[in-house]
Amino acid sequence: MTHADELLRIEGIRKTFPGVVALDAVDFDLRRGEVHVLLGENGAGKSTLIKMLSGAYRPDSGRILAEGREVRINGAQDAERLGIATIYQEFNLVPDLTVAENIFLGRQPRRFGMIDRKRMEADAEALLKRVGVRVSPRAKVRELGIAQLQMVEIAKALSLDARVLIMDEPTAVLTSEEVDKLFAIVRTLREDGVGIVFITHHLEEIAALGDRVTVLRDGRSVQQVPASTPEEELVRLMVGRNIEQQYPRERPETGPPLLSVEGLTRDGVFHDVSFEVRAGEVVGLAGLVGAGRTEVARAVFGADPYDAGSVGVRGARLPRHDVNAAMGAGIGLVPEDRKGQGLVLDASVRENLGLVTLRSATRAGLVDLKGQARDAARIAEQLKVRMAGLGQHVRTLSGGNQQKVVIGKWLLADVEVLILDEPTRGIDVGAKVEIYQLINELTASGHAVLMISSDLPEVLGMSDRVLVMAQGRIAGELHRDEATQDAVMALAVSTAAPTDTAHHTAHHTDVRNDEEEAEGSRGH
Repeated sequence: MTHADELLRIEGIRKTFPGVVALDAVDFDLRRGEVHVLLGENGAGKSTLIKMLSGAYRPDSGRILAEGREVRINGAQDAERLGIATIYQEFNLVPDLTVAENIFLGRQPRRFGMIDRKRMEADAEALLKRVGVRVSPRAKVRELGIAQLQMVEIAKALSLDARVLIMDEPTAVLTSEEVDKLFAIVRTLREDGVGIVFITHHLEEIAALGDRVTVLRDGRSVQQVPASTPEEELVRLMVGRNIEQQYPRERPETGPPLLSVEGLTRDGVFHDVSFEVRAGEVVGLAGLVGAGRTEVARAVFGADPYDAGSVGVRGARLPRHDVNAAMGAGIGLVPEDRKGQGLVLDASVRENLGLVTLRSATRAGLVDLKGQARDAARIAEQLKVRMAGLGQHVRTLSGGNQQKVVIGKWLLADVEVLILDEPTRGIDVGAKVEIYQLINELTASGHAVLMISSDLPEVLGMSDRVLVMAQGRIAGELHRDEATQDAVMALAVSTAAPTDTAHHTAHHTDVRNDEEEAEGSRGH
Protein backbone atom coordinates (compact mmCIF):
# COMPACT_ATOMS: atom_id res chain seq x y z
CA MET A 1 0.00 0.00 0.00
CA THR A 2 1.30 3.48 -0.91
CA HIS A 3 0.66 6.78 0.86
CA ALA A 4 -1.51 7.72 -2.13
CA ASP A 5 -3.89 4.88 -1.17
CA GLU A 6 -4.18 6.01 2.44
CA LEU A 7 -6.84 8.60 3.14
CA LEU A 8 -6.66 8.67 6.93
CA ARG A 9 -4.37 7.41 9.67
CA ILE A 10 -4.87 7.70 13.42
CA GLU A 11 -1.87 6.99 15.63
CA GLY A 12 -1.90 6.59 19.41
CA ILE A 13 -5.02 8.71 19.98
CA ARG A 14 -6.02 9.26 23.62
CA LYS A 15 -9.11 11.08 24.89
CA THR A 16 -10.34 11.40 28.46
CA PHE A 17 -13.43 12.88 30.07
CA PRO A 18 -13.86 13.46 33.82
CA GLY A 19 -13.56 10.04 35.43
CA VAL A 20 -13.48 8.18 32.09
CA VAL A 21 -10.76 7.19 29.62
CA ALA A 22 -12.74 7.08 26.37
CA LEU A 23 -9.84 6.25 24.03
CA ASP A 24 -6.39 4.98 24.92
CA ALA A 25 -3.59 4.56 22.35
CA VAL A 26 -6.01 3.86 19.47
CA ASP A 27 -4.64 3.18 15.97
CA PHE A 28 -6.79 3.15 12.83
CA ASP A 29 -6.30 3.72 9.11
CA LEU A 30 -8.56 4.07 6.08
CA ARG A 31 -7.64 3.39 2.47
CA ARG A 32 -9.10 4.82 -0.71
CA GLY A 33 -11.98 2.75 -2.06
CA GLU A 34 -12.54 0.50 0.96
CA VAL A 35 -15.19 -0.11 3.61
CA HIS A 36 -13.43 -0.29 6.98
CA VAL A 37 -15.78 -1.52 9.71
CA LEU A 38 -15.34 -0.07 13.19
CA LEU A 39 -16.66 -2.68 15.62
CA GLY A 40 -17.08 -2.69 19.37
CA GLU A 41 -19.53 -2.83 22.25
CA ASN A 42 -21.44 0.27 23.31
CA GLY A 43 -18.98 2.33 25.31
CA ALA A 44 -15.96 0.89 23.49
CA GLY A 45 -15.06 4.33 22.10
CA LYS A 46 -16.48 4.25 18.56
CA SER A 47 -18.57 7.42 18.94
CA THR A 48 -15.67 9.31 20.54
CA LEU A 49 -13.39 8.32 17.67
CA ILE A 50 -15.75 9.45 14.92
CA LYS A 51 -16.52 12.70 16.77
CA MET A 52 -12.77 13.33 16.77
CA LEU A 53 -12.63 12.83 13.01
CA SER A 54 -15.63 15.12 12.49
CA GLY A 55 -14.17 17.90 14.66
CA ALA A 56 -16.54 17.65 17.64
CA TYR A 57 -13.73 16.51 20.01
CA ARG A 58 -9.99 17.10 20.03
CA PRO A 59 -7.53 14.39 21.10
CA ASP A 60 -5.51 14.77 24.30
CA SER A 61 -2.54 13.09 22.60
CA GLY A 62 -1.67 11.17 19.44
CA ARG A 63 -2.03 12.41 15.89
CA ILE A 64 -4.29 12.33 12.84
CA LEU A 65 -2.90 12.20 9.31
CA ALA A 66 -4.90 12.96 6.15
CA GLU A 67 -3.29 11.59 2.98
CA GLY A 68 0.06 11.38 4.76
CA ARG A 69 -0.01 14.89 6.24
CA GLU A 70 -0.54 15.57 9.95
CA VAL A 71 -3.68 17.66 10.49
CA ARG A 72 -5.67 19.23 13.30
CA ILE A 73 -9.45 18.94 13.10
CA ASN A 74 -10.75 21.73 15.34
CA GLY A 75 -14.30 21.84 14.05
CA ALA A 76 -16.78 20.77 11.38
CA GLN A 77 -15.30 23.20 8.83
CA ASP A 78 -11.85 21.64 9.18
CA ALA A 79 -13.36 18.19 8.62
CA GLU A 80 -15.29 19.46 5.60
CA ARG A 81 -12.14 21.01 4.14
CA LEU A 82 -10.38 17.64 4.48
CA GLY A 83 -13.25 15.87 2.69
CA ILE A 84 -14.55 14.10 5.81
CA ALA A 85 -18.34 13.76 6.13
CA THR A 86 -20.19 12.03 8.95
CA ILE A 87 -23.70 10.59 8.95
CA TYR A 88 -24.80 10.10 12.55
CA GLN A 89 -27.55 7.82 13.89
CA GLU A 90 -29.56 10.95 14.73
CA PHE A 91 -29.92 12.72 11.40
CA ASN A 92 -28.53 16.25 11.21
CA LEU A 93 -31.33 17.72 9.08
CA VAL A 94 -33.71 20.66 9.59
CA PRO A 95 -37.31 19.37 9.33
CA ASP A 96 -38.91 22.58 8.05
CA LEU A 97 -36.41 23.17 5.24
CA THR A 98 -36.59 21.51 1.83
CA VAL A 99 -34.34 18.65 0.77
CA ALA A 100 -32.26 20.99 -1.42
CA GLU A 101 -31.93 23.56 1.38
CA ASN A 102 -30.71 20.85 3.75
CA ILE A 103 -28.19 19.45 1.29
CA PHE A 104 -26.60 22.86 0.70
CA LEU A 105 -27.27 24.43 4.11
CA GLY A 106 -24.73 27.21 4.66
CA ARG A 107 -23.29 26.64 1.16
CA GLN A 108 -26.17 27.72 -1.08
CA PRO A 109 -25.11 28.73 -4.63
CA ARG A 110 -25.59 32.45 -5.24
CA ARG A 111 -26.23 34.69 -8.21
CA PHE A 112 -26.03 38.47 -7.98
CA GLY A 113 -25.83 38.10 -4.17
CA MET A 114 -29.09 36.13 -3.99
CA ILE A 115 -29.55 32.39 -3.44
CA ASP A 116 -29.73 30.71 -6.86
CA ARG A 117 -32.62 28.42 -6.01
CA LYS A 118 -32.93 27.00 -9.53
CA ARG A 119 -29.29 25.87 -9.60
CA MET A 120 -29.46 24.60 -5.99
CA GLU A 121 -32.48 22.42 -6.78
CA ALA A 122 -30.91 21.14 -10.01
CA ASP A 123 -27.68 20.24 -8.21
CA ALA A 124 -29.68 18.57 -5.42
CA GLU A 125 -31.67 16.58 -7.98
CA ALA A 126 -28.45 15.29 -9.56
CA LEU A 127 -27.12 14.20 -6.17
CA LEU A 128 -30.41 12.50 -5.26
CA LYS A 129 -30.34 10.65 -8.58
CA ARG A 130 -26.78 9.52 -7.84
CA VAL A 131 -27.87 7.90 -4.55
CA GLY A 132 -30.93 6.37 -6.20
CA VAL A 133 -33.71 8.04 -4.23
CA ARG A 134 -36.86 9.43 -5.81
CA VAL A 135 -37.49 12.54 -3.76
CA SER A 136 -38.29 16.03 -4.96
CA PRO A 137 -35.58 18.54 -3.97
CA ARG A 138 -38.48 20.85 -3.07
CA ALA A 139 -40.04 18.39 -0.58
CA LYS A 140 -39.91 19.33 3.11
CA VAL A 141 -37.64 17.02 5.09
CA ARG A 142 -40.37 16.42 7.70
CA GLU A 143 -42.42 14.66 4.99
CA LEU A 144 -39.76 11.99 4.35
CA GLY A 145 -39.42 8.47 5.72
CA ILE A 146 -36.36 7.15 7.55
CA ALA A 147 -34.78 5.53 4.47
CA GLN A 148 -35.24 8.72 2.44
CA LEU A 149 -33.67 10.78 5.23
CA GLN A 150 -30.68 8.42 5.17
CA MET A 151 -30.24 8.97 1.43
CA VAL A 152 -30.56 12.75 1.80
CA GLU A 153 -27.75 12.62 4.37
CA ILE A 154 -25.60 10.69 1.88
CA ALA A 155 -26.44 13.19 -0.87
CA LYS A 156 -25.41 15.99 1.50
CA ALA A 157 -22.09 14.23 2.13
CA LEU A 158 -21.51 13.85 -1.60
CA SER A 159 -22.22 17.57 -2.10
CA LEU A 160 -19.18 18.20 0.10
CA ASP A 161 -17.12 16.11 -2.34
CA ALA A 162 -16.37 13.81 0.59
CA ARG A 163 -13.40 11.48 0.18
CA VAL A 164 -14.05 9.98 3.63
CA LEU A 165 -17.61 9.01 4.59
CA ILE A 166 -18.31 7.93 8.17
CA MET A 167 -21.59 6.04 8.61
CA ASP A 168 -22.77 5.44 12.19
CA GLU A 169 -25.33 2.61 12.38
CA PRO A 170 -26.85 3.49 8.99
CA THR A 171 -29.00 0.34 8.81
CA ALA A 172 -30.42 0.47 12.36
CA VAL A 173 -33.91 1.62 11.29
CA LEU A 174 -34.06 0.34 7.69
CA THR A 175 -36.02 -2.59 6.28
CA SER A 176 -34.09 -5.39 4.55
CA GLU A 177 -35.05 -3.98 1.14
CA GLU A 178 -33.82 -0.52 2.13
CA VAL A 179 -30.59 -2.03 3.47
CA ASP A 180 -29.97 -3.68 0.08
CA LYS A 181 -30.38 -0.30 -1.65
CA LEU A 182 -28.05 1.37 0.84
CA PHE A 183 -25.41 -1.33 0.32
CA ALA A 184 -25.61 -0.86 -3.45
CA ILE A 185 -24.90 2.86 -2.98
CA VAL A 186 -22.01 2.17 -0.59
CA ARG A 187 -20.47 -0.24 -3.13
CA THR A 188 -20.78 2.42 -5.85
CA LEU A 189 -19.09 4.99 -3.62
CA ARG A 190 -16.31 2.49 -2.89
CA GLU A 191 -15.77 1.99 -6.63
CA ASP A 192 -15.55 5.79 -6.98
CA GLY A 193 -12.61 5.75 -4.53
CA VAL A 194 -14.44 7.01 -1.43
CA GLY A 195 -13.14 5.54 1.83
CA ILE A 196 -15.98 4.52 4.14
CA VAL A 197 -15.86 4.03 7.92
CA PHE A 198 -18.86 1.81 8.66
CA ILE A 199 -20.19 1.24 12.19
CA THR A 200 -22.71 -1.53 12.73
CA HIS A 201 -23.93 -3.96 15.38
CA HIS A 202 -25.32 -6.31 12.73
CA LEU A 203 -22.47 -8.78 12.36
CA GLU A 204 -23.91 -10.36 9.21
CA GLU A 205 -23.44 -7.02 7.40
CA ILE A 206 -19.68 -7.09 7.89
CA ALA A 207 -18.85 -9.92 5.49
CA ALA A 208 -21.47 -8.66 3.02
CA LEU A 209 -20.01 -5.17 2.75
CA GLY A 210 -16.71 -4.73 4.57
CA ASP A 211 -13.07 -5.10 3.57
CA ARG A 212 -11.37 -4.79 6.96
CA VAL A 213 -12.48 -4.61 10.59
CA THR A 214 -10.88 -2.76 13.49
CA VAL A 215 -12.20 -3.94 16.85
CA LEU A 216 -12.33 -1.53 19.80
CA ARG A 217 -12.71 -2.74 23.38
CA ASP A 218 -12.68 -0.54 26.49
CA GLY A 219 -11.28 2.39 24.51
CA ARG A 220 -8.42 0.45 22.92
CA SER A 221 -7.93 -0.92 19.41
CA VAL A 222 -7.46 -4.63 20.17
CA GLN A 223 -7.09 -6.07 16.68
CA GLN A 224 -7.51 -5.51 12.95
CA VAL A 225 -8.92 -8.49 11.02
CA PRO A 226 -10.38 -9.25 7.56
CA ALA A 227 -14.13 -8.74 7.11
CA SER A 228 -14.40 -12.48 6.37
CA THR A 229 -13.54 -13.30 10.02
CA PRO A 230 -16.21 -15.64 11.50
CA GLU A 231 -18.87 -13.93 13.63
CA GLU A 232 -17.96 -16.00 16.71
CA GLU A 233 -14.40 -14.65 16.57
CA LEU A 234 -15.61 -11.05 16.10
CA VAL A 235 -17.84 -11.43 19.17
CA ARG A 236 -14.93 -12.83 21.20
CA LEU A 237 -12.73 -9.89 20.18
CA MET A 238 -15.49 -7.38 21.02
CA VAL A 239 -16.46 -8.65 24.46
CA GLY A 240 -13.25 -10.40 25.50
CA ARG A 241 -15.01 -13.72 26.02
CA ASN A 242 -16.99 -16.35 24.16
CA ILE A 243 -20.78 -15.93 24.20
CA GLU A 244 -22.08 -19.47 24.27
CA GLN A 245 -25.70 -18.66 23.58
CA GLN A 246 -26.86 -15.57 21.73
CA TYR A 247 -30.51 -15.96 22.81
CA PRO A 248 -30.40 -17.48 26.32
CA ARG A 249 -34.16 -17.77 26.82
CA GLU A 250 -35.20 -19.62 29.96
CA ARG A 251 -38.83 -20.69 29.95
CA PRO A 252 -40.46 -20.69 33.38
CA GLU A 253 -43.95 -21.99 34.10
CA THR A 254 -46.59 -19.52 32.99
CA GLY A 255 -49.33 -18.25 35.26
CA PRO A 256 -52.66 -16.46 34.73
CA PRO A 257 -53.09 -13.71 32.11
CA LEU A 258 -51.69 -10.39 33.33
CA LEU A 259 -52.38 -8.33 30.19
CA SER A 260 -55.61 -8.80 28.19
CA VAL A 261 -56.27 -6.85 24.99
CA GLU A 262 -59.66 -7.30 23.31
CA GLY A 263 -60.76 -5.94 19.92
CA LEU A 264 -58.45 -2.92 20.05
CA THR A 265 -59.22 -0.68 17.07
CA ARG A 266 -58.04 2.70 15.89
CA ASP A 267 -59.49 3.78 12.57
CA GLY A 268 -56.92 3.55 9.78
CA VAL A 269 -54.13 2.34 12.07
CA PHE A 270 -55.02 -1.05 13.60
CA HIS A 271 -58.16 -3.15 13.76
CA ASP A 272 -59.64 -5.78 16.08
CA VAL A 273 -56.36 -6.60 17.84
CA SER A 274 -56.80 -9.20 20.60
CA PHE A 275 -54.22 -11.10 22.65
CA GLU A 276 -53.14 -12.06 26.17
CA VAL A 277 -49.76 -12.12 27.90
CA ARG A 278 -49.43 -14.44 30.89
CA ALA A 279 -47.25 -14.22 33.97
CA GLY A 280 -43.82 -15.67 33.18
CA GLU A 281 -44.30 -15.32 29.43
CA VAL A 282 -42.54 -13.41 26.64
CA VAL A 283 -44.88 -12.72 23.73
CA GLY A 284 -43.17 -11.40 20.61
CA LEU A 285 -44.95 -8.97 18.30
CA ALA A 286 -43.50 -9.28 14.80
CA GLY A 287 -44.35 -7.76 11.42
CA LEU A 288 -43.06 -5.46 8.73
CA VAL A 289 -42.38 -1.78 9.36
CA GLY A 290 -45.74 0.01 9.28
CA ALA A 291 -47.75 -3.04 10.34
CA GLY A 292 -49.00 -1.20 13.44
CA ARG A 293 -46.94 -2.85 16.18
CA THR A 294 -45.67 0.32 17.88
CA GLU A 295 -49.08 1.97 17.57
CA VAL A 296 -50.74 -0.96 19.38
CA ALA A 297 -48.10 -0.86 22.13
CA ARG A 298 -48.61 2.88 22.66
CA ALA A 299 -52.40 2.43 22.79
CA VAL A 300 -52.07 -0.36 25.38
CA PHE A 301 -49.86 1.93 27.48
CA GLY A 302 -52.38 4.76 27.20
CA ALA A 303 -50.03 7.05 25.28
CA ASP A 304 -52.29 7.11 22.19
CA PRO A 305 -56.09 6.96 21.89
CA TYR A 306 -58.12 4.13 20.34
CA ASP A 307 -61.69 3.98 19.07
CA ALA A 308 -62.90 0.60 20.31
CA GLY A 309 -61.87 -2.41 22.35
CA SER A 310 -60.37 -2.73 25.81
CA VAL A 311 -57.13 -3.18 27.75
CA GLY A 312 -57.12 -4.98 31.08
CA VAL A 313 -54.56 -5.93 33.73
CA ARG A 314 -55.45 -8.94 35.92
CA GLY A 315 -59.00 -8.70 34.60
CA ALA A 316 -59.49 -5.03 35.56
CA ARG A 317 -60.37 -2.87 32.56
CA LEU A 318 -58.29 0.31 32.14
CA PRO A 319 -59.62 3.69 31.00
CA ARG A 320 -58.63 4.70 27.47
CA HIS A 321 -55.74 7.04 26.70
CA ASP A 322 -54.61 7.30 30.32
CA VAL A 323 -50.90 6.70 30.92
CA ASN A 324 -51.20 7.23 34.66
CA ALA A 325 -53.91 4.56 34.89
CA ALA A 326 -51.77 2.13 32.87
CA MET A 327 -48.74 2.79 35.07
CA GLY A 328 -50.86 2.51 38.19
CA ALA A 329 -52.09 -0.90 36.99
CA GLY A 330 -48.50 -2.06 36.50
CA ILE A 331 -47.77 -1.51 32.79
CA GLY A 332 -44.40 -0.08 31.71
CA LEU A 333 -43.24 0.88 28.20
CA VAL A 334 -39.66 1.00 26.92
CA PRO A 335 -40.27 3.02 23.72
CA GLU A 336 -38.72 2.54 20.30
CA ASP A 337 -37.18 6.03 20.43
CA ARG A 338 -35.23 5.85 23.69
CA LYS A 339 -33.65 9.30 23.30
CA GLY A 340 -36.78 11.16 22.25
CA GLN A 341 -39.33 9.39 24.48
CA GLY A 342 -37.54 7.26 27.07
CA LEU A 343 -34.98 9.61 28.62
CA VAL A 344 -34.41 13.16 29.78
CA LEU A 345 -31.04 13.51 28.08
CA ASP A 346 -29.77 16.49 30.06
CA ALA A 347 -30.68 14.90 33.40
CA SER A 348 -28.43 12.56 35.35
CA VAL A 349 -28.52 8.77 35.50
CA ARG A 350 -29.94 9.02 39.03
CA GLU A 351 -32.71 11.43 37.97
CA ASN A 352 -33.68 9.30 34.96
CA LEU A 353 -33.82 6.10 36.99
CA GLY A 354 -36.13 7.83 39.47
CA LEU A 355 -38.57 9.31 36.94
CA VAL A 356 -41.31 6.69 37.27
CA THR A 357 -41.10 6.40 41.07
CA LEU A 358 -40.86 10.15 41.71
CA ARG A 359 -44.51 10.46 42.74
CA SER A 360 -44.43 7.48 45.14
CA ALA A 361 -41.17 8.80 46.65
CA THR A 362 -42.76 12.18 47.44
CA ARG A 363 -44.27 12.90 50.87
CA ALA A 364 -45.86 16.24 51.74
CA GLY A 365 -44.28 17.78 48.65
CA LEU A 366 -40.76 16.56 49.52
CA VAL A 367 -38.90 13.93 47.51
CA ASP A 368 -37.00 11.23 49.41
CA LEU A 369 -33.74 12.03 47.59
CA LYS A 370 -31.66 9.66 49.72
CA GLY A 371 -34.02 6.77 49.02
CA GLN A 372 -34.11 7.61 45.31
CA ALA A 373 -30.30 7.72 45.16
CA ARG A 374 -30.01 4.42 47.04
CA ASP A 375 -32.49 2.69 44.72
CA ALA A 376 -30.81 4.17 41.63
CA ALA A 377 -27.41 2.90 42.78
CA ARG A 378 -28.83 -0.58 43.38
CA ILE A 379 -30.48 -0.86 39.96
CA ALA A 380 -27.48 0.66 38.13
CA GLU A 381 -25.25 -1.97 39.73
CA GLN A 382 -27.71 -4.76 38.94
CA LEU A 383 -27.86 -3.71 35.27
CA LYS A 384 -24.07 -3.10 35.07
CA VAL A 385 -24.54 0.46 33.75
CA ARG A 386 -21.12 1.72 32.66
CA MET A 387 -20.84 5.28 33.92
CA ALA A 388 -18.56 7.66 35.77
CA GLY A 389 -21.21 7.96 38.50
CA LEU A 390 -24.93 8.43 39.10
CA GLY A 391 -24.52 12.16 38.48
CA GLN A 392 -23.33 11.63 34.90
CA HIS A 393 -25.67 13.06 32.25
CA VAL A 394 -27.52 10.32 30.37
CA ARG A 395 -26.72 12.08 27.08
CA THR A 396 -23.05 11.11 27.49
CA LEU A 397 -23.70 7.38 27.98
CA SER A 398 -23.38 4.85 25.16
CA GLY A 399 -26.56 3.58 23.49
CA GLY A 400 -26.55 0.28 25.36
CA ASN A 401 -26.14 1.97 28.73
CA GLN A 402 -28.88 4.47 27.90
CA GLN A 403 -31.19 1.54 27.15
CA LYS A 404 -30.34 -0.05 30.50
CA VAL A 405 -31.37 3.20 32.22
CA VAL A 406 -34.71 3.23 30.36
CA ILE A 407 -35.40 -0.35 31.46
CA GLY A 408 -34.05 0.32 34.95
CA LYS A 409 -36.62 2.99 35.77
CA TRP A 410 -39.40 0.44 35.17
CA LEU A 411 -37.61 -2.19 37.27
CA LEU A 412 -37.59 0.30 40.14
CA ALA A 413 -41.34 0.75 39.66
CA ASP A 414 -41.76 -3.06 39.84
CA VAL A 415 -44.21 -3.16 36.91
CA GLU A 416 -46.12 -6.39 36.22
CA VAL A 417 -46.23 -6.03 32.44
CA LEU A 418 -43.25 -4.60 30.57
CA ILE A 419 -43.66 -3.65 26.90
CA LEU A 420 -40.30 -3.57 25.11
CA ASP A 421 -40.35 -1.81 21.72
CA GLU A 422 -37.13 -2.60 19.78
CA PRO A 423 -35.25 -3.21 23.06
CA THR A 424 -31.85 -3.96 21.47
CA ARG A 425 -31.82 -1.63 18.45
CA GLY A 426 -28.36 -0.09 18.08
CA ILE A 427 -26.94 -2.20 20.92
CA ASP A 428 -23.89 -4.46 20.72
CA VAL A 429 -24.05 -8.22 21.12
CA GLY A 430 -22.69 -8.23 24.68
CA ALA A 431 -25.28 -5.71 25.92
CA LYS A 432 -28.01 -7.59 24.05
CA VAL A 433 -27.28 -10.78 25.97
CA GLU A 434 -27.39 -8.80 29.24
CA ILE A 435 -30.85 -7.47 28.31
CA TYR A 436 -32.02 -10.98 27.38
CA GLN A 437 -30.86 -12.24 30.78
CA LEU A 438 -32.81 -9.40 32.36
CA ILE A 439 -35.93 -10.51 30.46
CA ASN A 440 -35.36 -14.01 31.87
CA GLU A 441 -35.15 -12.61 35.40
CA LEU A 442 -38.38 -10.65 34.91
CA THR A 443 -40.37 -13.63 33.67
CA ALA A 444 -38.85 -15.97 36.29
CA SER A 445 -40.23 -13.64 38.98
CA GLY A 446 -43.73 -13.74 37.46
CA HIS A 447 -43.71 -10.64 35.26
CA ALA A 448 -45.07 -10.60 31.70
CA VAL A 449 -43.17 -9.21 28.72
CA LEU A 450 -44.55 -8.03 25.37
CA MET A 451 -41.60 -7.58 23.00
CA ILE A 452 -41.72 -5.81 19.65
CA SER A 453 -38.69 -6.34 17.45
CA SER A 454 -37.77 -6.05 13.78
CA ASP A 455 -34.88 -8.45 14.44
CA LEU A 456 -36.51 -11.77 13.53
CA PRO A 457 -33.85 -14.04 15.08
CA GLU A 458 -34.33 -12.09 18.32
CA VAL A 459 -38.11 -12.56 18.22
CA LEU A 460 -37.75 -16.27 17.54
CA GLY A 461 -34.99 -16.77 20.09
CA MET A 462 -36.63 -14.96 23.02
CA SER A 463 -40.40 -15.41 22.56
CA ASP A 464 -42.62 -18.15 23.95
CA ARG A 465 -45.29 -17.17 21.42
CA VAL A 466 -45.09 -14.88 18.38
CA LEU A 467 -48.00 -12.72 17.21
CA VAL A 468 -47.53 -11.52 13.64
CA MET A 469 -49.12 -8.25 12.50
CA ALA A 470 -49.93 -7.36 8.91
CA GLN A 471 -51.63 -4.13 7.84
CA GLY A 472 -52.87 -3.28 11.30
CA ARG A 473 -54.27 -6.71 12.16
CA ILE A 474 -52.94 -9.81 13.86
CA ALA A 475 -52.46 -12.21 10.96
CA GLY A 476 -51.61 -15.21 13.11
CA GLU A 477 -50.06 -16.64 16.23
CA LEU A 478 -47.11 -19.05 16.26
CA HIS A 479 -45.98 -21.09 19.25
CA ARG A 480 -42.24 -21.31 19.72
CA ASP A 481 -42.02 -24.86 18.31
CA GLU A 482 -43.49 -23.80 14.95
CA ALA A 483 -42.12 -20.24 14.71
CA THR A 484 -39.59 -19.96 11.88
CA GLN A 485 -38.46 -16.97 9.83
CA ASP A 486 -40.37 -18.31 6.81
CA ALA A 487 -43.54 -18.81 8.85
CA VAL A 488 -43.37 -15.30 10.33
CA MET A 489 -42.67 -13.66 6.97
CA ALA A 490 -45.51 -15.54 5.25
CA LEU A 491 -47.93 -14.08 7.78
CA ALA A 492 -46.27 -10.64 7.76
CA VAL A 493 -46.82 -10.20 4.01
CA SER A 494 -50.42 -11.47 4.01
CA THR A 495 -52.76 -8.86 2.54
CA ALA A 496 -55.56 -9.49 5.02
CA ALA A 497 -55.85 -11.08 8.43
CA PRO A 498 -58.21 -13.75 9.73
CA THR A 499 -61.25 -12.69 11.72
CA ASP A 500 -60.50 -15.09 14.61
CA THR A 501 -57.18 -13.34 15.23
CA ALA A 502 -57.14 -13.97 18.95
CA HIS A 503 -56.75 -17.73 18.68
CA HIS A 504 -55.53 -18.33 15.16
CA THR A 505 -52.53 -20.65 15.28
CA ALA A 506 -50.59 -21.39 12.12
CA HIS A 507 -49.00 -24.81 11.63
CA HIS A 508 -46.37 -24.40 8.94
CA THR A 509 -44.00 -26.95 7.51
CA ASP A 510 -42.42 -25.04 4.64
CA VAL A 511 -42.56 -21.72 2.81
CA ARG A 512 -45.15 -22.97 0.32
CA ASN A 513 -47.49 -24.12 3.09
CA ASP A 514 -46.97 -20.79 4.85
CA GLU A 515 -48.04 -18.91 1.77
CA GLU A 516 -51.04 -21.19 1.24
CA GLU A 517 -52.24 -20.58 4.79
CA ALA A 518 -51.73 -16.83 4.42
CA GLU A 519 -53.67 -17.00 1.16
CA GLY A 520 -56.38 -19.07 2.81
CA SER A 521 -56.75 -16.55 5.60
CA ARG A 522 -57.88 -13.96 3.06
CA GLY A 523 -61.14 -15.82 2.64
CA HIS A 524 -62.00 -15.79 6.37
